[in-house]
Amino acid sequence: MKFLSHKPTLATLTITVAGMLMAGSVAAQTPVQNVINYKGADRQQKLIAAAQKEGTLSLYTSISNAIVLKLMSEFKAKYGIEVKLYRAGDGIVLQRVMAERTANRPVVDVLNIGSIEMEMAHREKLLESYKTPLHDALIKDAVGSNSEYVATFVNPMVQAYNTNSVKKEDVPKSYQDLLDPKWKGKLGIESTDEEWFNVLVTHMGEEKGLKYFRDLMNTNKPTVRTGHSLLGNLVASGEVPLGMTVYAHTVLSAKKKGAPIDYTLLEPVIGVSFSVGLAKQAPHPNAALLFYEFMLTDGQKVFADNDYTPTMKTLDHPFKNVNYLISNQPKFLDQYAKWEKLYEEIVVKQK
Repeated sequence: MKFLSHKPTLATLTITVAGMLMAGSVAAQTPVQNVINYKGADRQQKLIAAAQKEGTLSLYTSISNAIVLKLMSEFKAKYGIEVKLYRAGDGIVLQRVMAERTANRPVVDVLNIGSIEMEMAHREKLLESYKTPLHDALIKDAVGSNSEYVATFVNPMVQAYNTNSVKKEDVPKSYQDLLDPKWKGKLGIESTDEEWFNVLVTHMGEEKGLKYFRDLMNTNKPTVRTGHSLLGNLVASGEVPLGMTVYAHTVLSAKKKGAPIDYTLLEPVIGVSFSVGLAKQAPHPNAALLFYEFMLTDGQKVFADNDYTPTMKTLDHPFKNVNYLISNQPKFLDQYAKWEKLYEEIVVKQK
């Protein structure tokens, strides 16, 4: 995901609830903390009323435009609240929030970007901690550092293949199968998948895993492409017979449209998560909290209905019963320079 190329490194890197929800305020608390700390029996009714009085909120996200517009539309239809959208790549979103914080001009209320970038936001003290019973309905490991961010959906990384180019009986059943020379010139891999690479290599055992990738690149020389949607489209067109790291929703959507594409799941199945969090100085704290909770309830069905993999355990979707691995975000971020270098040397700049 190469977030460091889009933002500073970690080293460089007004209605309050007192008037709306609580009788008194604590000066040291942020507006969002005041909202969170209100526990009255009428909490939900007052939260909705206060959010509607604010009338708007600002969402910064990297979610695909089609999905985020549906989320915004459903939220407005339910609560009558406008969502002002800023959409860009994960790193650019984070850079913008940091710049606004530095200028002491907070604009963002809610963030939903890659979980690794949300871990960076946590370390930059940009997010508010929030523990809610809604977290109990989500998959294991959905809640990130200090409860400051929580996964809203996961992109399982599937091995997508063109059904006109790859016979059903030839579909690989394991990663070891991809070492067969018959796959030479037929594989594609995404150029920013250090997180997937880290999880897979660690699962195999670092020495064995790195040897696997060196052997794979030397033997079959997968083409390296930038963009998961692009890789999925190239598989659908047949230019790349088999893509090793394609987001599942890309395949599911293309299949529904009649494209000659399908997928297999090689063990271990690895997922890349995207998370939501409350901005520490949210200008619209009530609307921010209401939208956060919407993303963990009604929003989950929006993801499921549009071929994404929600984190709510009870929803039906194609990957409901798949056990997939998600990276340990703090640990991966601590070692990012190492894994970026290895992925660059072994995969991206293959000799």
